[in-house]
Amino acid sequence: MTRLRVLHLVDDTTAGGVMRVLDHITTAPELAKDADHRLRSISRDRWLPERMQADVIVSNLAISWRALPMLMALRLLHPKTKLIHVEHSYTEQFVAVNVTHKKRFATLLRCAYALFDKVVAVSHGQADWLKKSGAVKPHTLSVIQSCVDLSRFRKLSPPIAPLRVIGAIGRLDEQKGFDLLIEAFRKTANPNIALHVYGEGVEEAKLRRLAKDDPRIEFKGFASDPVAAMAAVDIVAMPSRWEAYGLVAIEALAAKRPLLVSSIDGLQDHVQKGAKAVKPGSGGERWQQAIEQITAIGSADSTFQAQSTTHPEDVYAAAWSDMLRSL
Repeated sequence: MTRLRVLHLVDDTTAGGVMRVLDHITTAPELAKDADHRLRSISRDRWLPERMQADVIVSNLAISWRALPMLMALRLLHPKTKLIHVEHSYTEQFVAVNVTHKKRFATLLRCAYALFDKVVAVSHGQADWLKKSGAVKPHTLSVIQSCVDLSRFRKLSPPIAPLRVIGAIGRLDEQKGFDLLIEAFRKTANPNIALHVYGEGVEEAKLRRLAKDDPRIEFKGFASDPVAAMAAVDIVAMPSRWEAYGLVAIEALAAKRPLLVSSIDGLQDHVQKGAKAVKPGSGGERWQQAIEQITAIGSADSTFQAQSTTHPEDVYAAAWSDMLRSL
């Protein structure tokens, strides 16, 4: 059988979830069994169309009206090459929070996705929205939940009771909802619990103002070693306003940390794997209650009894192999 040449295109190589997933794709032995995966960075500002040597081209590019001519050129230059788009960004809640002209945005997605043989949703929550919105034809849609190497996280010991340190890990950005978490945490009365915020970003000054003089809240800066950050916390909280999937969630579950997630978008995928969903609500009362309830639990062990022993990395590799074979 001829090995497929798979070229992954990316237009944002800054450190983050997309690049971590692509690093996993291009280095994981399981993914290399059936195909040669390569990565190519292209500029959002200027890309001169050229014929690329590949059997399959995978777009990890940001969809926009500005990028649409480039995507059309990509299709025209590769009429016989299978094209796949992985949607890392857009979700139902992203549209609700960020998009003013929703019909115009829906038209953009339909036009862009129609250029591809396959569109990959990174979560079932995102896929349900894509189907419901009519942005993509159901027969062209696949779901492959994002993944990275979790082996080091699995080696961590579960937290020891009492569960006291809550970790908020990620970019300090409006999307992540850490402001909601800080406001809810400040309303709790237990002096023995702590909130550790890992990350950097444009919201840092705002978040520090919200934390005020609460000595239980600490800002730890950028986590250069995410495993070490995970080892230092007992609980992980993800109060995102929108989230296509959430790599921190699979890392927390692999590390046997109790996980609190907003019940939105792709974060809902993690509930069946052991996460506890927190419904969005005004005033942060639900997050306050969730924090108080989970820090009152004596042990994390019961949270993970129903989890599958199948490693997400194996599921991820198999899903990619199945999709590539189906092209």
